[in-house]
Amino acid sequence: MDFSIDAAMQSFIDEAATLSEQIAPDLRKREAARMVDPELRKEMGARGLIAPELPVELGGRGERALTSGMIIEQISRADINVSYVQVVGSLVGQVLARNATQSVAEKWVPKITSGEDIVAIGLSEPAGGSDAGNPQMTARRENDGWVINGTKSMSFALHAGATVVFARTEEGRRGRGISAFLVELDRDGLTKNATDDMGTVSVGRGFIDFKDVWVPEENLLGAEGQAFTQVMQGFDFSRALIGLQVIGSAQVTLDETWEYTKQRNAFDQPISKFQGVSFPLAEADTMLTAARVLCQKTLWLKDNDQPHTKEAAMCKWWAPKVAYDVINQCLLSHGQFGYLRDYPIEQRMRDVYGLQIGDGTAQIMKLIIARQNLGREFAP
Repeated sequence: MDFSIDAAMQSFIDEAATLSEQIAPDLRKREAARMVDPELRKEMGARGLIAPELPVELGGRGERALTSGMIIEQISRADINVSYVQVVGSLVGQVLARNATQSVAEKWVPKITSGEDIVAIGLSEPAGGSDAGNPQMTARRENDGWVINGTKSMSFALHAGATVVFARTEEGRRGRGISAFLVELDRDGLTKNATDDMGTVSVGRGFIDFKDVWVPEENLLGAEGQAFTQVMQGFDFSRALIGLQVIGSAQVTLDETWEYTKQRNAFDQPISKFQGVSFPLAEADTMLTAARVLCQKTLWLKDNDQPHTKEAAMCKWWAPKVAYDVINQCLLSHGQFGYLRDYPIEQRMRDVYGLQIGDGTAQIMKLIIARQNLGREFAP
């Protein structure tokens, strides 16, 4: 495996680092505004920091998947919410590039990569959660198109111009008879409801109700009834990206905490002199490094067209847990100051925590790993 950084990748990392320094001071302001400024999205797009792995003809940069992960880690050092633009951009951009009709892909993918708009993804449902293979949302054919009914929970529900949704188009076993559609969010029959979340407030999460929402035939993504196997493959990519997303937030917190322990004195010496302070941080550094290598390996496997479903599931359950534990330890190491809202640590902890839930819980990821190792016949 070769994780070496070439000149092209380094230029993207440098751009992301510059942006990260620029946006870090406004972390609280974005949470208060409950959104990522559209102008910031456009700046990300202009710098090539949204889905650079997509084809050049669709507005991407033809870069490696690993480059995309490196960008996300850098941006997450400033604000994990801003890096959501890139994570969702890469996931949905890939889904559209591979499965959408040419006209739909050419219209929407460049909007994603430029930051002009966001295309969300609606997989989870209020009553379903992790049971993605059995959606209650339905779609039926009508007037040269489809009529969609149901409710989806999604990030960017309040700010996206369109979304990809998964709906049942025929009766069948779990995971069968499911189709995917691109739905523009200005269509008749849509109602948006914001959620009052504990963290990642800036991504504008919410529920969207679909009541007899019509979309044309060309908005069907991939083959009818085959979305769960065709489109879901893209989640192996996004799970590794999410791993690096949370690692970026945890790493900057750890870096700050190392410095803090050198400056804070107790019992006539820096608290870094105490093993009870420094050793937990050393363990945190080790765990973050291991999680980062796992995520980078997964993206390397993707870049080299090798199977990576198991590794992606490992990234998704383990990296968010490690990141949360590291940030929690850093908060404790700061003492009462870590608990204050004057510091960004408590927001980072809230923001990271949600990724132990969203985009696939640890239990689902462990089920995937077990099935990859045992086969479905012997797995839970």
